[in-house]
Amino acid sequence: MAISPGSPGPTGSPRAPAAAAPDAQGAPISTDSGPRACVALTSCPSEEVARRISRALVEERLAACVTILPSGRSTYRWQGAIEEADELICLIKTTADRIEALHERLPALHPYEVPELIVLDVAGGLPAYLTWLQRETR
Repeated sequence: MAISPGSPGPTGSPRAPAAAAPDAQGAPISTDSGPRACVALTSCPSEEVARRISRALVEERLAACVTILPSGRSTYRWQGAIEEADELICLIKTTADRIEALHERLPALHPYEVPELIVLDVAGGLPAYLTWLQRETR
């Protein structure tokens, strides 16, 4: 079965086109000149919360894609006591120029008093995917 560009790929993320697609003015999007890709991490207390945050970030174009990883166990110190909790991790695929807006928006969406938000730079990737990432965060 053939999968066309824009249809879900094997992990549920849309497949990026094989070549850079033009922007609204018809110019090709260059991964070399656009904002660099980033992956941000946040933890969530439930699948419902993770899905709600993920949907909002994609709808608001703060992320091109958010992958929710299955539950893991977190051990951390909070207000002087060692705590443990089951949490889901969200991998937020975005661009560097959207990080400031993500910093502002995530606390409003998140139920934690101090939500986790860790940002990692992406060293590289498939050019078609990076182009898609840039386009979907505009």
